[in-house]
Amino acid sequence: MVEQLSPLGQAFRPGSHGNFANGVGVTLSEIAPGSIVQAAAWPGSEKKMMAAIASVTGLKLADGAGAGAISERHAAFGFAPGKFLVTDVFEGLAAALAGQVGPAIGTATDLSHGRTAIRIEGPKAEWVLGKLFAVDFEQTAFPIGSGISTVHHDIFAQIQRSGADRFDLYVFRSFARSFWKMLCHAADEVGYEVI
Repeated sequence: MVEQLSPLGQAFRPGSHGNFANGVGVTLSEIAPGSIVQAAAWPGSEKKMMAAIASVTGLKLADGAGAGAISERHAAFGFAPGKFLVTDVFEGLAAALAGQVGPAIGTATDLSHGRTAIRIEGPKAEWVLGKLFAVDFEQTAFPIGSGISTVHHDIFAQIQRSGADRFDLYVFRSFARSFWKMLCHAADEVGYEVI
């Protein structure tokens, strides 16, 4: 395995930043899943794709865009009709999914080299994300495991709630540094810790 350099470069500055008058609002970190895969079902094969994802990851997905599931090793959510973002702590997920899917059901495309995963966690995570995206991040509207695809200006982002006050964001690697700086700026007024 070849270690990838972070696209965040010098913009990634560990430590405490911003306004800490009321404590740390959020923690920001770059996470590095071994695999980030887009699974896309041909029309009419969505349930077969969901079964293939379950077979490989053990995650049972509910029907409908946005529905998702997480475990300690895997995460998956539907972000468009018949399309799913699936991650694994380890490499090799694309090949494993492709072996289950086959050309009659759809495709499994490895996006690991082209995406950067960023985590925001803390009591102000919903509030900070709400400043950037026209999305209701309240847990009643956006439950644990669910996800969406959206944009902030021209930066495409896929977001999954991975905990009660934790979100994982996937952005194009080429936009990662700009997105990171914007996220830090949005978190500045609540105080943030970079780890």
